[in-house]
Amino acid sequence: MRNKIISLRMERQHLTRKATEDKYIQLYRDMQPGQNVYWNGFGDPPSLSFRADFNDIEFNRQRQAKRELIKGRFAGGNLGWIEPSDLELFATLYIKPLKNPTEKHLRILELIEREGPLNIQQMKEETGMLVKEITPVLHRLQEAFLIYEDQYDGEWDRGWYKFSEAFPDVNLRKYTRHEALKIILQRFSYRHVLFDTTMAKSFYKLPEKEIKAAINDLVSDGILCLVDNGYMLKSDANFLQSYTDKPLHFVYAIHRNDFLYKSNEHMLKEQFKPLYENLPYDHEPLQYLLIDGEFHGASVGHFRNGPYDLNDVVCDLPNAEERHDEIIETITAENYGRSPARFMREEL
Repeated sequence: MRNKIISLRMERQHLTRKATEDKYIQLYRDMQPGQNVYWNGFGDPPSLSFRADFNDIEFNRQRQAKRELIKGRFAGGNLGWIEPSDLELFATLYIKPLKNPTEKHLRILELIEREGPLNIQQMKEETGMLVKEITPVLHRLQEAFLIYEDQYDGEWDRGWYKFSEAFPDVNLRKYTRHEALKIILQRFSYRHVLFDTTMAKSFYKLPEKEIKAAINDLVSDGILCLVDNGYMLKSDANFLQSYTDKPLHFVYAIHRNDFLYKSNEHMLKEQFKPLYENLPYDHEPLQYLLIDGEFHGASVGHFRNGPYDLNDVVCDLPNAEERHDEIIETITAENYGRSPARFMREEL
């Protein structure tokens, strides 16, 4: 069963067969909120790395320009991109009401309501406040879904709107959080095939207690079922009975904003630490190695603007040396032609 689950998970996430545009749009919906490539993707559109049979960064750039992807603060207050049709869903999950606004909150909000849309420079001129004062105020108002940042291209000069004017038809009370969780957990389950509460908590950054309550309801409704200390769609449990797993042979260097990484972040942070924590050089995990459908190591070093310092590659496969060339080639390709300095502590 384990091999079947891994094989189907890789299929569902289009890591074995790349998605066409139609399939990609469905995939993106299920992996929301989308994020750009970790560290190197500043200002870029979101990306589902390795999963499309086309340039999905450019595709999503076009979707941004047409407002088919919109920006907000979602999981853990992080920036992300969602489809406008799901705005009510994700606003319900992540809204942080502004119960005790400060004078600065009220000042900026009233200014946007009266004069908006405004960019930060215009707010500075109107209020005399510094940019470093304005920015956290905007972020907090954004988390409360009181204002909206209209980033439809890569430019920095973007307007901030009153949320209700930008989205007059959006009903922030359409769902309860429990109802919204029941919807997104079914999408999460479909793409992972098998998941547990810690995976959902890791990705969505929501209280595990609430996630468990939504899962329990989905089990009671006959939508999810308990399998191997995790959960899967009842339809998938039936489907796997006749499913034949496919042989997997690939290596991907997965960045730290990736859907698969974020869902397993709680585990991956600890899993490979014994392999690198005592290295005598910088050894922060840069990318994680997805080998034949499972995580088996990481490139480690130091993040920089531009090429990273790729100091070493750690791997827990017993036959790691046999995959040496594949692993090095993959890491080099993902780091703009820069090769790691070492493999399993041995200089290259």
